[in-house]
Amino acid sequence: MVRKIEQPECAHCDSRSKSVFCDLHGAQLDSLNEDKGCSLFRKGQIIFNAGAYPHGLYCVQEGKIKIFRIGDEGKEQIVRLAREGDILGYRALLSGDKYSSSAETLEDAKICFIPKAAFLGLVANNGVLSMQLMKLLSEDLKFAEHRITDLAQKSVRERVAEALLYLHQTYGLESDGQTISVAMSREDIANIVGTATETTIRLLSELKHDNLIQLHGKKIAILNHRELVRIANVND
Repeated sequence: MVRKIEQPECAHCDSRSKSVFCDLHGAQLDSLNEDKGCSLFRKGQIIFNAGAYPHGLYCVQEGKIKIFRIGDEGKEQIVRLAREGDILGYRALLSGDKYSSSAETLEDAKICFIPKAAFLGLVANNGVLSMQLMKLLSEDLKFAEHRITDLAQKSVRERVAEALLYLHQTYGLESDGQTISVAMSREDIANIVGTATETTIRLLSELKHDNLIQLHGKKIAILNHRELVRIANVND
């Protein structure tokens, strides 16, 4: 069950500095603060489902989210990951279309909801916010093109290595400087890579055997970042 929580003040929200709302000030920031509502989503809860029409925008105050699609054969494909400061569902909201993907929490998350009219009003009256959204759309398109190319041209081993680097880039490392700061099931990693869970388990074991990573349950530590970059065939 989604639980309402005490409303954080936008002016003092650390996550806002990482979001498209970072340059809002004065009356517009006050308006955003008054219009939003914030809730606690437990781990594994659905935030929105593909096929539904959006009624507003979601902004992650705290937590980790996966955005995924279900293929014709019922297999899940993770298309993007989100963290604090990220907004969810904005493309469908701007286009007036249904959600093309679903969003689910990877851990307990605090998420703010901004009603459609309030968000579109801010976009219409704030050129900087509009530019931030255009930049975000451009980055998402670039990321999607990159993923399509990888699926078509890279081996599964390369994609597994790249998925680990993507997790590192998105969620950072824990205090030991090696462990990726997210707990991901082998199935979720496979759904990022676009392969069978069994294949992902085998390739992670190979990377462990080569002393490139260490496995701690659902946590993964990167022991040799440079070699992982070489295997993934990406620019560091």
